[in-house]
Amino acid sequence: MTSDTRDSTAFALDGDTPAFYRRLGPGLYAPTVHVQGAWRDDEQHMAPVSGILAHEIDLHEPREGMQLARISFDILGMIPARPSRVEVRTTRPGRTIELVEATLVVDDRPVVRAHAWRLAAHDSEPVAGVELEAIPAPDVMQPWTGADTWEGGYIEGLEFRVDPERRPGRTRAWIRALNPLLDGETCSPTADLVRLADTANGIAVRVSPREWMFPNVDLSVHLFREPVRGWIGFDTRVTMGPTGLGLTSTTLHDERGPVGRAEQILTVRRLPPS
Repeated sequence: MTSDTRDSTAFALDGDTPAFYRRLGPGLYAPTVHVQGAWRDDEQHMAPVSGILAHEIDLHEPREGMQLARISFDILGMIPARPSRVEVRTTRPGRTIELVEATLVVDDRPVVRAHAWRLAAHDSEPVAGVELEAIPAPDVMQPWTGADTWEGGYIEGLEFRVDPERRPGRTRAWIRALNPLLDGETCSPTADLVRLADTANGIAVRVSPREWMFPNVDLSVHLFREPVRGWIGFDTRVTMGPTGLGLTSTTLHDERGPVGRAEQILTVRRLPPS
């Protein structure tokens, strides 16, 4: 770890940069207040972390005609809101199918590991078909203030439209970020979608996050086409079992229609007394 990412003094989150991250160097990023987590104010929310990992995967050995089909994340612990380094390598090279691994490291400790399958584009238009149902457009849904349910700078930087018939454990919603992923750089539409996907676990909560904890320990995003930039739609169901396990399942949409799926496994437990 370079000296830029290990410092015995407290790291103050940048409140002035209108983006989730500032680049400090190759693969090295400073989080801003817009990544601040919902459970603790000294952690990064997993959603922008997912986005910066996807962006680094995009930058790693890019080849014409390759597309991200699946990206999965394992969350190895609390993600400190401190300068972060992304390490990327190709673990399964191939001409038409390849697997790329990316790891977010903070203070010499791996905190999130991502695996991404990149597949070659082929003409499959003659057999194309989608069985996933569309959801109503953003302009026919109601505004919702996420900060009424959740704390943290990440949630404050989002705009929501939600189904008026939403209920605990089930909702349809549209989300867009008010700030870009990275200051001064343009990211792919895929990275822009991935940076919001983890938000699914907070829009259809079954119980109050002030009484229960239900963080996800993973996130898996499957895409069957490249998304377009703009609002991202969530058709989300939350299931909680009786022994501390839960599952958040989402059909992801862009403004053209369904684009893929996201799954998150949860650890469900009562909040300890303060």
